[in-house]
Amino acid sequence: MENISNLTEFPKILVIDDEEIVRESCLRILQKQDYQVKTAPDGSSGLDLLKEYQPDLVLVDLKMPGMSGFEVLEEIYSIDATIVTIVITGFATVNSAVEAMKKGTYDFIPKPFNPDELRLIIHRGLERRKLVLETISLRNEKELLREHFAAIVSHELKSPLGAVQQNLYALVEDLEPVLTETQKDKMKRLQKRIQDLVKLINTWLRVISVDITNIQEHFGQIALIPLITNAVETVEPTAVRKDITISFQKPEALSQIVGDEGTLTEAIVNLLTNSVKYSKLGGKIVISVQQNPADIQISVSDNGVGIAEEDINFIFADFYRGKNLPEGERSSGLGLSITKRIIEAHHGSINVDSEVGKGSVFTIKLPLSEIN
Repeated sequence: MENISNLTEFPKILVIDDEEIVRESCLRILQKQDYQVKTAPDGSSGLDLLKEYQPDLVLVDLKMPGMSGFEVLEEIYSIDATIVTIVITGFATVNSAVEAMKKGTYDFIPKPFNPDELRLIIHRGLERRKLVLETISLRNEKELLREHFAAIVSHELKSPLGAVQQNLYALVEDLEPVLTETQKDKMKRLQKRIQDLVKLINTWLRVISVDITNIQEHFGQIALIPLITNAVETVEPTAVRKDITISFQKPEALSQIVGDEGTLTEAIVNLLTNSVKYSKLGGKIVISVQQNPADIQISVSDNGVGIAEEDINFIFADFYRGKNLPEGERSSGLGLSITKRIIEAHHGSINVDSEVGKGSVFTIKLPLSEIN
């Protein structure tokens, strides 16, 4: 369980060590720094105190009778993974301290240590704790904003806009006999704009509602060739309007994968739609599939406008739109972020290589092994 409360004005420190002189030294040194300090002589009593005291940082002796330092550290991680741990070591246990750091311990301090060494390592450890808590807080704020955004979009935008759309359909039907051709054309444009707005709102809600757990509940054996063929057929009418050809280089044979057919189709459609959107009139899009020992690689390449180097690291973020969008095209900035979530739900990866003016290549890798 994560403790996401702010670091207190007087940080709490717990010292778990079987040597009384070490405990007393830590108390004497740290209490002069406006820290709250408590001590425990062994691992078992230390963990009991930790649950009640909820410290920000724990100093743990690796070599103690009874419960070992490693066992204490494992228990601390299971209780609250945000607590910063620092191990106290003797000369003979330095290698063990390094091993502890590989498993998540922040740092170690060897015996004997002087006051300045202890103060410095504690200060750094508490700075780390502060950063961890701030990161968790920001993540929680982001999730809260997503939930509020979903509620606003659904209730304050989608519902009234849906009512406007429905009444407009009825109005057009009622006025059909008396409308001039110019007026009919204006009505059609109005209907189209409202339809686009409803579609955009549904896309916003879709990106918020992509639930990895729910996707994985629908996993089954999937044949990728018909899936990709279906995606191409879905996007082809849009491509034809820009005189863009989509070529699917089908392999002779391809193993099945474990996944969700609907969301994977959506991911491929999103990539193809993105390529069409960022391609010029008469462009070309090529889909290729390659089976490797551990995965299947799907590549979507185009000769479109390309992506600026400074945009590459942001294109999979929600609502991010590239700067090179061709004139007349619109983008919600959500298609690629949805695609990334879907691919990651399938334990896969997606990346892009691009050069401005020469086009882009999006590559998906999906594991062949069964996904649990």
